Amino acid sequence: MNLVSANIPTPWLWTLWLLAGALALLIVRRAWWRVLADPRNLHVFLGATVVVLGLWLIKTGIKPGLNFHLLGATALTLMFRPLFALLSIGLLTAGLALWEGEYAAFPVNWLIMGAVPVAIAWGLFRLVERVLPRHLFIYLFVNAFFGAALAILAVGVASTAFAALAGAYTLDYLLDEYLPYYLLMSFAEAFSTGMLMTVMVIYKPEWVATFDDRRYLWGK
Repeated sequence: MNLVSANIPTPWLWTLWLLAGALALLIVRRAWWRVLADPRNLHVFLGATVVVLGLWLIKTGIKPGLNFHLLGATALTLMFRPLFALLSIGLLTAGLALWEGEYAAFPVNWLIMGAVPVAIAWGLFRLVERVLPRHLFIYLFVNAFFGAALAILAVGVASTAFAALAGAYTLDYLLDEYLPYYLLMSFAEAFSTGMLMTVMVIYKPEWVATFDDRRYLWGK
């Protein structure tokens, strides 16, 4: 995670910026902006973004561009649905790119740390909605706990593949010294996301757009 500009081949930059631009256009055209027009929703959105920023700043690394930190993408997806989750992560990656001067790394970091985990978290949520009973414990353990673990593992695989294909590091090195740590990160991500979502659906269910008392609690 947090690839640096030096890790990215120059010929790839146009493609990465086009993909990021297409994602930004999708958000602009399809997001329900009237939701954030409500100051209460806007405050929750900005507050959650700041909290995730704090998680990203608590990081460690083994080589330039190979950093480890909690992600928070699954929690953002469950709280705000995918487009606003992508917007939140986009703001984070853009802010860090400006702060660190790694402008060219913005699109790939947004795609890997935003599009990949949000797609996994949202895809799992939609699948669970179709095939499993709507129950509080299923929502928390499958969507929050398992979903968060799966999302960060997907980020690990995606960042490993990108770094190897870009020639930043050898695949053997990444498989031995980088990717295995995501197994450990998955437990931390699952636990932190699961606990956070448990607290919110109990005390602040109105903050979680994918949770509804009538669907998950009434008559259960």
